[in-house]
Amino acid sequence: MPVDALLFDKDGTLFDFGATWNSWTAKTIHYLAQGRPEVVQGLAKVLSYDLDRGEFRRDSIAIASTNSEISAVMAPYIDHMDVAELELYLTTSAADATLTEAVPLVAFLDDLLARGKVLGVMTNDSELSARNQLQQAGVLDHFAFIAGFDSGHGAKPDPDPLLAFCTAVGVDPSRTAMVGDSLHDLEAGDAAGMRRIAVLTGMALHEDLAPLADVVLPDIGHIQAWLDS
Repeated sequence: MPVDALLFDKDGTLFDFGATWNSWTAKTIHYLAQGRPEVVQGLAKVLSYDLDRGEFRRDSIAIASTNSEISAVMAPYIDHMDVAELELYLTTSAADATLTEAVPLVAFLDDLLARGKVLGVMTNDSELSARNQLQQAGVLDHFAFIAGFDSGHGAKPDPDPLLAFCTAVGVDPSRTAMVGDSLHDLEAGDAAGMRRIAVLTGMALHEDLAPLADVVLPDIGHIQAWLDS
């Protein structure tokens, strides 16, 4: 079955997860802790963030969860913001994170559009953050559909936001590929009846993703060769 549309996850897929979020998270933890070492340690623990190595561990809730879920586990350590304020802070500050593209995105997406593919983004980040970051990368207008966990379609691993993409662009799920770096992405794609392309620019390993993927690629830059094959 040919692939007519591709729906991309954002963090760990379009953007390298560690290179984009590791240093931002360290700064965020220290900012929110307001100089209190015990809060730094508490936040690092619930986020499964290794302070010594300056990177997330593979089991971190931050890798595939929504800002709402992440805020809920952080909130008990923060006494100067409630959960809603913390979620808003994460959303607005994340929109300004320094991005590391998994591959040069303009050229990559231009090629897919030239092939007649319909493109979308579905992230468990907020829609505001997604749009700001895609605009910063110069690729916002390449996508016919952009949704976050707060766009009204639900969040991965629920298939509903993926099916909303198919409805919006008029492509059957069986002719659509979900592209992502986490089990949430692949589980959602499987439930939606889509092809599933896994990439290794997130935190998951090949053996984590392979059981649910049609193919596991080093990064999205290998998608064209897979389509040609």
